[in-house]
Amino acid sequence: MQITTVVNGKSFTKDVEPRTLLVHYIRDVLGLTGTNVGCDTSSCGACTILLNGESVKSCTVLAVQADGLELTTIEGMASESALHPIQKAFHDNHGLQCGYCTPGMIMATASFLKENPAPTEADVREGLEGNLCRCTGYHNIVKSVLAAAEAMEGAVK
Repeated sequence: MQITTVVNGKSFTKDVEPRTLLVHYIRDVLGLTGTNVGCDTSSCGACTILLNGESVKSCTVLAVQADGLELTTIEGMASESALHPIQKAFHDNHGLQCGYCTPGMIMATASFLKENPAPTEADVREGLEGNLCRCTGYHNIVKSVLAAAEAMEGAVK
C-alpha cells in the first residue's frame, strides 16, 4: 500500500505493508533512527513522536493510519543552528542517563508543554507518566521539563 506523510517538514510517498507499525516505518523505511523501539506494547514511550502535533506512541499506530498526516520525530526538533529549548533543557539539566528514553521523553514533553505551558512539578510527573526511564529517578527529567517550560514561556513574552 502506498502512503504519503510529511515527516519533519518533508513529504514522503512510500510503499508499506499494511501491518507495518509506524515506528518501523519511521526507522526502517525513512531511516530516522532517533525514534527508539522499546517494548512494542505501548508501555515505555521510547517510540513517542508527534502525529499532527499530538504525542503518540508510534508502536501503537499502523503506518497506513498516518497516511496524509504530519509527523515530527526527534530529528525534527532542532533547527540547523540550535537545539530546541526542550532539548537544551534536557542537556543543561542532565535529564538523561543512558539516553534511550530521551527522544520519547522530549517528544512527550513537547506535546505536554503545548497543553500546559506553565506546569507544576506534580503536573510534569503526571503528564509524563506514560514514558518510562529505567536509569534515573526522574528528578532531572522533571527539572528539565520545568526549565524548558520556563525557557519557552520566556521566548513567547
